[in-house]
Amino acid sequence: MQLSAIENQAPSSSAEVDAFTANPALFTVLQQGARHMIELYDHFPRIARLVAAQQKWLLTQAAYALHVQRDPTDPLSGITASRLLDIIIEFGAASRNTATAFLAELLAYKLIRDVPGSPSKRSRPLEPTEVSHEAMSLWFRGQMRSLDLLDNGDRVTRLEANPEIFRRAQPLAAKQLIADRAWREPPLSISCFVWTEYGGLILDDFISRIVNAVPEDGFYWVEDLRFAELSSHYSLSRTHVRRLFARAEALGSLGWQDRNRAGNRIWAATSFIEDYKRWQSVKFCALDRAYSQAVRSIDADAHVGETTGPGAAKSDV
Repeated sequence: MQLSAIENQAPSSSAEVDAFTANPALFTVLQQGARHMIELYDHFPRIARLVAAQQKWLLTQAAYALHVQRDPTDPLSGITASRLLDIIIEFGAASRNTATAFLAELLAYKLIRDVPGSPSKRSRPLEPTEVSHEAMSLWFRGQMRSLDLLDNGDRVTRLEANPEIFRRAQPLAAKQLIADRAWREPPLSISCFVWTEYGGLILDDFISRIVNAVPEDGFYWVEDLRFAELSSHYSLSRTHVRRLFARAEALGSLGWQDRNRAGNRIWAATSFIEDYKRWQSVKFCALDRAYSQAVRSIDADAHVGETTGPGAAKSDV
């Protein structure tokens, strides 16, 4: 991933984000997307837990983009610690120690590995393992499905017909999102979850449980949420889960209708859900733009092939 290429990916405009946020289907689609993330957790629990904090999510996307843009003729291209650190430090997405420790975790869990036959032990080129490829491709497909649900598009159909769309779009989306402060640094109501270890899992679960797609009595409502259930499902301590909700409650993002009643309902403030919708809209803008760029580049390559291939018409010049 070239830093100059990241700089060329302008952040989504406010008007683009506004258009997604105003879509009346957005919240229902976001809930479906949250359920998809829970399904991915159930299928890839180690990966999901590892990237369920914003810093590690950014690191994962950056590392995968480096791999996708690897030059097969250059054995030292692709993922290396120095290249990943250059990107992360440039945009302040994480510290050097965080990025280095994250790569060590990926290696320890066999989510990345050394590139076979590399001539350099010092730079140590790395590549994702098969399970990482599968998880990333399923995540991307889920995002395309969400976009399709918002505008009745055919992205998933085209993606399944041509996986090259994923390989070209993922780095483009990663570059824009890493460089865009609106995604990298979410509002405090969101960051109190996603800048905490495993907080992204709990946020997805909470969003998926909301029972009303529009506010009722000024609130969104969750019924029968139990910390013990969350703790068991995500293999987290109850103390950690309780701490996440306590932080959100202190911000006024959510609260309990009546703490003394069993199976009590939890309310979520409209402002909290609006923050979530707008933050997710920033992501959708980047992914939609990346998908369109990828399709255009594939179509352009096909056109060049048609005009220069064996059957192309010859010039009289």
